[in-house]
Amino acid sequence: MTGISGIFTRAITSIKTLPPVCGYLNNSVLFGAVRNFSVETSKNMKFVQFTHNDCPCDVRVGYLVEDKIVDLNKADPTLPTTLLGLLKDNAIEKAKKIQPSDSNTLSLCSVNLRAPIHGMDKILCIGLNYKDHCSEQNLTPPEVPIIFSKFSSTIIGPGDAIKLRDSTKKVDWEVELTVVIGKVASNVKAADAYNYVLGYTVAQDISARDWQKAKNGGQFLLGKSMDTFCPIGPCITTHDEIGDPEALTIQCSLNGEQKQCSKTDQLIHKIPKVIERLSSVMTLLPGDIILTGTPGGVGMYRNPPEYLKPGDVICSAIEKIGVLENKVEKFQ
Repeated sequence: MTGISGIFTRAITSIKTLPPVCGYLNNSVLFGAVRNFSVETSKNMKFVQFTHNDCPCDVRVGYLVEDKIVDLNKADPTLPTTLLGLLKDNAIEKAKKIQPSDSNTLSLCSVNLRAPIHGMDKILCIGLNYKDHCSEQNLTPPEVPIIFSKFSSTIIGPGDAIKLRDSTKKVDWEVELTVVIGKVASNVKAADAYNYVLGYTVAQDISARDWQKAKNGGQFLLGKSMDTFCPIGPCITTHDEIGDPEALTIQCSLNGEQKQCSKTDQLIHKIPKVIERLSSVMTLLPGDIILTGTPGGVGMYRNPPEYLKPGDVICSAIEKIGVLENKVEKFQ
């Protein structure tokens, strides 16, 4: 795996060569460069959730150090075992102070990665929020953010299958930078918005275009909320490690062929303004996620249109976060 790991590291730092690694990923190469840092001097982290093979229902939270995971609850049994639990208990800063040791550290290869957060109250999404996505449809960028939602039951994680029901024939891909809210946010001003952000992850806003466009009166919900239609992962990179979230390369490939490649500087409505708008009408809770929109290159607007089918493999990558890989299967 040495050659593949090297390709991946280059891909996730400069995002130039994603297709060669699609289909060959394992836990040890999902995240790009994970720095070997001192927890005492750095709050920058990549949070993950995982399970053990012998206990697949016991989801646990940790953070990455090189190719290992620090199991936070094992290090301190007073801490919750999930990331949402840490957020609800206001225990993130306590978790960040935990040092890796032989007794609390696991190899990435010895566990199964899960969605880096689950059980959130809200999944909020922004439509038509990339200039190049508007351009491929010959649309004028919207003056205000177009907000819609997905159910939290759509969440799946790295390696999980996107499952296609017989009721839809036009299922599409949309790679998206996703904001994870870290604390209660209501009536937040844009200038303060990043103070409420825990970090960022990669998402796929999988979309049944027939239900989104024609089978539900033009309302998005049913086309966006089918089971398994929101893969996220592989980790949540904290805001301080990301730096500027609107200067990242974002990419998606299908079966090794690049379909989307853009930069988050193409965002029309910027993250702080989106948080200000949302928090003016609802309270954002810890663990809520905001999918910020997708760049150009979706299947619906290709010539001819392209849609997902069983057997496909989607790789979604965002600089400084990692690669999320999901297979496509028929719903049983």
